[in-house]
Amino acid sequence: MAKENLEVLNALDVAKTQWYHFTAIIIAGMGFFTDAYDLFCISLVTKLLGRIYYHVDGAKKPGSLPPNVAAAVNGVALCGTLAGQLFFGWLGDKLGRKRVYGLTLLIMIICSVGSGLSFGDSANSVIATLCFFRFWLGFGIGGDYPLSATIMSEYANKKTRGAFIAAVFAMQGFGILGGGIVALIVSSAFDHKFKASAYKDDPVGSTVPQADYVWRIIVMLGAVPAALTYYYRMKMPETARYTALVARNGKQAAADMSKVLQVDLESEQEKVEKYSQDPRNSYGLFSKEFALRHGLHLVGTTTTWFLLDIAFYSQNLFQKDIFSAIGWIPAAETMNAIHEVYKIARAQTIIALCSTVPGYWFTVATIDYIGRFFIQMMGFAMMSIFMFALAIPYNHWKHHHIGFVVMYSLTFFFANFGPNATTFIVPAEIFPARLRSTCHGISAAAGKAGAIVGAFGFLYAAQNKDKTKTDAGYQPGIGVKNALFILGAINLAGMCFTLLVPEPKGRSLEEIGGENVDDNEMGEGREMQPPSLGPFGG
Repeated sequence: MAKENLEVLNALDVAKTQWYHFTAIIIAGMGFFTDAYDLFCISLVTKLLGRIYYHVDGAKKPGSLPPNVAAAVNGVALCGTLAGQLFFGWLGDKLGRKRVYGLTLLIMIICSVGSGLSFGDSANSVIATLCFFRFWLGFGIGGDYPLSATIMSEYANKKTRGAFIAAVFAMQGFGILGGGIVALIVSSAFDHKFKASAYKDDPVGSTVPQADYVWRIIVMLGAVPAALTYYYRMKMPETARYTALVARNGKQAAADMSKVLQVDLESEQEKVEKYSQDPRNSYGLFSKEFALRHGLHLVGTTTTWFLLDIAFYSQNLFQKDIFSAIGWIPAAETMNAIHEVYKIARAQTIIALCSTVPGYWFTVATIDYIGRFFIQMMGFAMMSIFMFALAIPYNHWKHHHIGFVVMYSLTFFFANFGPNATTFIVPAEIFPARLRSTCHGISAAAGKAGAIVGAFGFLYAAQNKDKTKTDAGYQPGIGVKNALFILGAINLAGMCFTLLVPEPKGRSLEEIGGENVDDNEMGEGREMQPPSLGPFGG
């Protein structure tokens, strides 16, 4: 049985949905809009980078990034994100959520602009400079994961907390969509202004000098939403849960939330002091106490996010084949450089609009009714089903392109109406306040490790078994069909590890984290409670 919570925290738990909730969603969500824009916009311009900087005179096809360069350009931001998630997750618990929240945005603004200003006297120097700024851009983006999730969870009420955190994460879908739209507008304008022939007709003239501005403008515009949000982030008060439970300043927590909620709240400093003196509320991350209480939970959140991101980021493996087969992206030699950017952006915008964005908002609408556990299990199950459905009759889909696109879109839909959302939400709810940001950062970093495996490990593994049919510069692999079988099995493993994660729906953060429970419930020598089975019991 839970003890009586601090008045300020109880007021947050039972507060009706108010304007400050939506303000927090917008402020945190715009960060995620920027995160997604910056992470995914590079895929829209990699073909253009290959044409500009790696053109080979006399080649039948346009220049393309060598495998090692492509891996660096696409993957360096993921490596930076992983590092940023760990560092800022830890820092958010040490210094406070608000104090480091603006810093992540500043890094993103500076590095977005720096990415667009990547100059050099050779192709390699331009790419090296771009990779440098992309790494630190990812570092700032990484910080946004634990901080945004933790801040939103600590501001939200019990009843709609899941929807509020999911709404922040759902802005990622709009960021992907926004990147596609910006690329469409910029490439269309340049293509109209600077006419050029297709590569097959004029290999050199197909890439006009002004094409170099296209990719720079697209990546630099990622700084705009971040800059617009910075002032409002700095105006947000520190969360009451950090101020009261970690900084142990009940008076300041009550004063801050009195302004936010527009009610009078008692400081209850004596209760805060009593809380801080309880040894059960002072154990560290690497203690036996944490292992007993939350060890399995952390294993659950890290493994599910790791497995999910392997599958989620590997879906780009067959994007180019699908888009080419259905005619969305014609053969590269039949287009000029800027028009190719337009075609790629159009295809990705359609996928985002039809499957990525709706999946996020289905989660927002249902998560506080059917629960995190059910959505995560269902999402992993449906992703497995669709990946096996793509793999088993793989040769059939080569001649039925529309069906392939539908199955591909449904896989994306159930990733977002499923574990891609819930793996972000749950770590912000189930750990104690003083370790919440750190544990979310660890979970998110595990996810980014999975993303690196999915995006690059499977890029090499899924190459055709026939050496004559592999992409330029790659060795033969196991083929896309076998890769899909492995990805389906990975999703099944995700279902199994979901059993380690408790269901936080409708409970206060202090109750879930074990911060205000009675002695007879969390006494000495107790065992960790078995993981919840969500809506199915436990």
